[in-house]
Amino acid sequence: MIALTVVLALGVGLSLGLLGGGGSILMVPLLAYVAGLDAAHAIATSLLVVGVTSVVGAVSHARAGHVQWRTGLMFGAAGMVGAYAGGWISQFLPGSLLLVGLAAVMITAAIAMLRGRTAEAVGSAQSPTGRPVTLVLQGAAVGLVTGLVGAGGGFLVVPALALLAGLPMATAAPH
Repeated sequence: MIALTVVLALGVGLSLGLLGGGGSILMVPLLAYVAGLDAAHAIATSLLVVGVTSVVGAVSHARAGHVQWRTGLMFGAAGMVGAYAGGWISQFLPGSLLLVGLAAVMITAAIAMLRGRTAEAVGSAQSPTGRPVTLVLQGAAVGLVTGLVGAGGGFLVVPALALLAGLPMATAAPH
């Protein structure tokens, strides 16, 4: 079982590096259903694993000039506050509810990305740093969900930056 977990975890890392997302959304089920951790431990462990993996992956994207530092720092700082709140709240909820919440968030994010932005929204999109209050609120909301269900870094941040903050997809999830 450990060998299977390691092989699948390598696949998660590859997905995270290629797509800019997919770490926790894949890691939580892997830790819960393959590695046998209970939901609370799977959620907390995934946050650590994906956080470290993301830092490593971000280095190459930063070197290539794909990182919008001001946007990332504003969104990220607000996201950390939201994640702390979500993590605190999650201790009062049953693990099964958190896993159902994770599934609901996955489906919602997938539908939003498939629908994309309308031509009107793309044409009227302002620079995300031109709307700092909106950016901070979006970061806090994504962080709250991330802290609650242990996933959402990439699979919620990328859609939020692309669909809500108006970043081009190549910048939101650089390849």
